[in-house]
Amino acid sequence: MVTKNDKPYHLQDDDDQGEDESIVLPAVEDDPSIPKDESKKDKKEREEREKKAGVKRVKVGKVEVDPNIDYANFTSDGPGLDSRAVLDDMGMINIWVDLKKPLPDLPKDYARPVKEYAVDRRKGVKCPPLNIVIFIVGSRGDVQPYLSLALHLIKSHSHRVRIATHPDFKDFVVEGKLEYFDVGGNPKELMAYMVKNPGLLPGMASLTNGDIGSKRKMTAEMLEGFHKSTYTPDLITGKPFAADAIISNPPVFGHIHIAEALGLPLHMTFTMPWSPTTAFNHPLVNVAQSNAEKGLTNYLSFALAEMLTWQGLGDVINSFRSKTLFLEPLSMGSGPSVVDRLKVPWTYCWSQALIEKPKDWKEHIDISGFYFLEGDQEFQPDQELRDFLAAGDAPVYIGFGSVVVEDAEAMTKTIFEAVKAANVRALVSAGWGSLGGTDVPENVFILKGNIPHDWLFAEGRVSAVCHHGGAGTTAIGLRNGLPTIVVPFFGDQAFWGNMIHKAGAGPAPIPQKALATENLAKAIEFATSAHAKAAAGEMADKIKSESGEVKGVESFHRHLPLLNMRCDVDPDQLAVWWSDKYFLRLSGSVAALMVEKGKLDWKELEVHRAKEYDSKRKVLDPISGGATAIFGTITGYYAGIAQIFYNPPKGIINTTTAIPRGMMNIVDNLYEGMENIPRMIGSEEVREKGKVHDFESGVKEGAKGVFYGYWDGITGLVREPVEGAKKEGFVGAIKGMGRSYVNVTARPAAGIMGAISLPLRGATKAFKERFAAPQEIVLQQPRKLLSIESLNVLSKEEKENLIKKFEDLTKSEKVKARKDELKKRAKRLLEGDETALDEDNSESMKNEKTQSDDTEDISQNLDEKVNIDVKPTKTGEAEMKVDTVNQDLPQSQNDAEKPKEEGKKMTEAEEAEQRGYERAMREMREREGK
Repeated sequence: MVTKNDKPYHLQDDDDQGEDESIVLPAVEDDPSIPKDESKKDKKEREEREKKAGVKRVKVGKVEVDPNIDYANFTSDGPGLDSRAVLDDMGMINIWVDLKKPLPDLPKDYARPVKEYAVDRRKGVKCPPLNIVIFIVGSRGDVQPYLSLALHLIKSHSHRVRIATHPDFKDFVVEGKLEYFDVGGNPKELMAYMVKNPGLLPGMASLTNGDIGSKRKMTAEMLEGFHKSTYTPDLITGKPFAADAIISNPPVFGHIHIAEALGLPLHMTFTMPWSPTTAFNHPLVNVAQSNAEKGLTNYLSFALAEMLTWQGLGDVINSFRSKTLFLEPLSMGSGPSVVDRLKVPWTYCWSQALIEKPKDWKEHIDISGFYFLEGDQEFQPDQELRDFLAAGDAPVYIGFGSVVVEDAEAMTKTIFEAVKAANVRALVSAGWGSLGGTDVPENVFILKGNIPHDWLFAEGRVSAVCHHGGAGTTAIGLRNGLPTIVVPFFGDQAFWGNMIHKAGAGPAPIPQKALATENLAKAIEFATSAHAKAAAGEMADKIKSESGEVKGVESFHRHLPLLNMRCDVDPDQLAVWWSDKYFLRLSGSVAALMVEKGKLDWKELEVHRAKEYDSKRKVLDPISGGATAIFGTITGYYAGIAQIFYNPPKGIINTTTAIPRGMMNIVDNLYEGMENIPRMIGSEEVREKGKVHDFESGVKEGAKGVFYGYWDGITGLVREPVEGAKKEGFVGAIKGMGRSYVNVTARPAAGIMGAISLPLRGATKAFKERFAAPQEIVLQQPRKLLSIESLNVLSKEEKENLIKKFEDLTKSEKVKARKDELKKRAKRLLEGDETALDEDNSESMKNEKTQSDDTEDISQNLDEKVNIDVKPTKTGEAEMKVDTVNQDLPQSQNDAEKPKEEGKKMTEAEEAEQRGYERAMREMREREGK
């Protein structure tokens, strides 16, 4: 049953840029549910069941180093594009892009608008208090900005925030009066590794010295730690914790997978660009060669960086998905771009004075401004430092923070000689690199220990700064108007150095391996010039006018699926439970109160999943699939390639397409309801269904349902009137005829619905039984404890009010109305209308709707839906047909305007596409010299 392809599944390509319909499970040796002493008989029976159910067993890989994988080299060849990504000695990703046929640049309007799931666009919307966990991998400079964000989340909205990061930063987090969770990982070892292997990717040297194996094991350890941080009690107070949302930086790697397993909203954030754009290339990428246009090259650089990262860590991630989260593994077609493909929201915390938001970053991406953690207001330097600062002109600060320098003695010598050549005074920070340790000149002072940068860089104490280019140090220096020299070691540091140089606030960055006395001395002279000081001063004014943390908090709330996160009984509270009995979302206190009053049982409640992520979702078109999908399309040179460049569809991307568990129950109920129609109208001939316990039995019963649905429906045209006549004479025959007319439609329809529902039900049941419990079971116990705690703070009047509201909402007619509405939405989902997930149908939300909301809803529904049919012609070129229709208009407006406007728009779209395509072909022929 193991796949014929010997490559691990994470390195395998998908023929159609999506996943097949089979259930993908780990290879037998990697599957903990299969006993190691499995008998030959059991093995044969299992393999037969899996074959019939369409199960695909794949090698997910292991944490150990695979000698067959070149972790520092990614190559992809195809009829349309040859490409390569290789890590160099400096740790940058060098890429080569070779188009087989010339292609124009991506058009300016290629990126579609993004319609996010269940967001509340009304002004002044309040977010209920949440339990938020912030995942952080990196150095102190990576942790520090998010402590400031966490404090603003607590202060402004009373959220409970947990910082999940490395053990070295425990005291730093706790001193900031924040909750801490240890996810493992040694940041010093991580920083040392990153110096040799920037961007968390393994370099050539690490393939021979064992670093890569250590790093991959560390990653596996941290993935487990981040998962535990979502449900483990506080290790100091013992207070239960269950996450309601996740904020994460990209090097965590497990963020989207944990969010998918637990049904939690994920919000990405970072200090450097990680989202594909045509405006600039990936910060970790150096374009060695490309014959593609600049914008297209920039865009593909993000895809190649993702693919190289996935090649290095995809098997570690798949092992985590399969063995811990019980999710299907991902391939090269679905793994690298999953965050981009699902349009997970982002907040980038830098100033637009440094980098403006690219025009192709859509509504789900924000730039907030820098985050600044308040420093120690009572800090007092020792007398020796005071005396040095007062002894002459303001010195230049030189320090590389938490970067581990390989040869500290040589680096120290270079710095001292450059300072002497530039004729300046200097403060040199020892840092983790242990600079100093030799004869120190009189014009140099060695800083030891942690000196707060917000104190040191303020009030003119230093004249300029020279550092590694970490985002936090860069931000505090520029906020104080200090010209900046960047000596990048890894990651985004060179990127920031280039941005500072572009703005005139510093010289071109000097890679640490190229650092010498001469170039450092010239850089210091540039940084202390009047021009650099003026440029840095202008940037300081812009940065001080921004409120990064305030905008960061707003961005986080704006992208939450709040319409699906509010309690139906009390919308001011957060929904953490789902009642399948009453079709209600319930807060912890409401659920605990109803259990206390005997109106509910804990066993009847499911953990509410606020957001679904379908990582296995097929890519229907390259644009919505993101950078790696466009990369695959160009590489494969499919007939629809013209779609990318000449007619990017103007439709709306729905970022969540997975059907929530509650909705799946409704799909089942829809089938059950149709099955019950004959019985409800009095038909006695109703066939009993067989038991459905797995995919195979579901297919079998579904097929029987289709056959007997048509058979019973047609034969009933005769049988029903005859049986009715036997019982009630002529009147009974008339009634039988009426029943037969209903059944001839209802029975086949129920059979068809069963063919869809029953295999899905069986597969889901078998999958659940295989793993014993759903993934989010880890949240059940802590949410129960927190629910009981929240009940204890309610007053008697509040409890009575909640009981009245609950009793009103659980009246049979209201339960039926909610169920019927969900059935309609489930039917729309089965028909492919994903907008059914975007609506909120709770009574409280309906009552709060205003006229402005209605106007906004109508404007959203007026967006065009474009279907592109690409067919190859005899000449081998692509012929494209574009259909444009308006959907979900108010009925009167739709009926009145559709006949006249739709035909007109279709004609205009077809003509525009034809003109664009002809122009494209002319350009391509001209470039080829034809």
